[in-house]
Amino acid sequence: MAIVRPTLGQLLDTAGSLHMQLDREQASEYLALMQPSFDAYDLIDALPDCIPSIRYERTPGYRPSAAHNPLNAWYVRTEVNGAPTGTLAGKTVALKDNISLAGVPMMNGAKPLDGFVPSFDATVVTRLLDAGATILGKATCEHYCLSGGSHTSDPAPVHNPYRQGFSSGGSSSGSAALVATGEVDLAVGGDQGGSIRIPSAFCGTYGMKPTHGLVPYTGMMAVEATIDHAGPITATVRDNALMLEVMAGADGLDPRQAAPRVDTYSDYLERGVRGLRIGILQEGFALANQDPRVAASVRHAIARFAQLGAQVEEVSVPEHTIAGALWLPIGCEGLTMQMMHGNGAGFNWQGLYDVALLDKQAQWREQADALSASLKLCMFVGQYGLDRYNGRFYAKAQNLRRMARAGYDAALARYDLLVMPTVPVVAQPHPSADCSITEYVARALEMIGNASAQDITGHPAMSIPCGLVDGLPVGLMLVGKHYAEGTIYQAAAAFEAAVDWKNL
Repeated sequence: MAIVRPTLGQLLDTAGSLHMQLDREQASEYLALMQPSFDAYDLIDALPDCIPSIRYERTPGYRPSAAHNPLNAWYVRTEVNGAPTGTLAGKTVALKDNISLAGVPMMNGAKPLDGFVPSFDATVVTRLLDAGATILGKATCEHYCLSGGSHTSDPAPVHNPYRQGFSSGGSSSGSAALVATGEVDLAVGGDQGGSIRIPSAFCGTYGMKPTHGLVPYTGMMAVEATIDHAGPITATVRDNALMLEVMAGADGLDPRQAAPRVDTYSDYLERGVRGLRIGILQEGFALANQDPRVAASVRHAIARFAQLGAQVEEVSVPEHTIAGALWLPIGCEGLTMQMMHGNGAGFNWQGLYDVALLDKQAQWREQADALSASLKLCMFVGQYGLDRYNGRFYAKAQNLRRMARAGYDAALARYDLLVMPTVPVVAQPHPSADCSITEYVARALEMIGNASAQDITGHPAMSIPCGLVDGLPVGLMLVGKHYAEGTIYQAAAAFEAAVDWKNL
């Protein structure tokens, strides 16, 4: 099918949008010169797309009724049976709803994507199925993944499994809630500012954000490529380690991956923590909204590591605070360019593009007023930085992230792990439907202070449950060297084996 050629008037408008002035004679000449380029477009349009084939049968899925979805944690139920044998045989999985599952709807928590159905499976989906897992559906996630709360998702907020009307965390809100309630054994989450670890902290699950690029993001809707991460959310440390073994490694299609170093993470689970050096990150306890009860619970848990034989002491890493600040220009300007102006894909990278998703995401402009307040805020900040300062703060922040990473690396040269609260608070109540913009945004972003730093530095970080405050889970975060997920699992497994976290 031939693509539509521009008219003379459209070319004049295009030139104007590029700050150029053409007279009609010049425009006519350029229009003629453009035709061979459009012939190439016709050729490309006529060729079949180069996308992975579907290897496992599945049903198109359905929206479960309220009676069968009391937490609003499911977006779509389906069933995709994987290989008959494998590492994850017999395990059930929920996918965060920014992950492509061919033939099954994907909305990414946002009405502008309602009706989109992917045509191929994400790499992590294929790997999970090849390992014998059964996928039971898509878990609700927050509006374009731009919230650490669970009240921004379309069509409805996700409830905390420990208390109805409270946040389950975000943006992988449904993923953690479904694991916590036992509806699935495993879930895949995505993490750009803490979105695996925050819901794990609020729901009492184990959530690993791996080293940046360890797990391919192929087939997942991007937010900003330099902070996009995918990882496992599980009810046990062993399941988490096994799941990461299955998902990790290069796929040749994701520009986030250079030469990721994979490991057999389950080999670390019985090693114990005797002799491990653990640094208590002082800045991780210094957030302005730190609940002292959460801090006390985390410190009590850290003391158990010492009792188990770890060497534990305080350490200061000022770059932790700087990394949190760097997230703002990188996250806001980057997502404005890639996810919004770039229609969920952006430019200047090689890999697997979802052309149909790009077309669907372009329709956000027709529903821009319906975007969540947390996304609008990030877009306003990002667009202002792009318009007023030409992206220089994004660029400088990308330079400075090397300094932030070096600060973490220096501390991790002395310690095997750093530890701090995953989030400064326990789950908070959902804001009311008629709340102010200020309250809506506060409930969406108030918990990211510690978790966003490792998305900037790229270090692996895992939230493990370590107690209850007022009946709601508390999360402790372990941070390791790049590609040292095994050491994190080593400590997490020792703690899990020695402690009943709900009675700690």
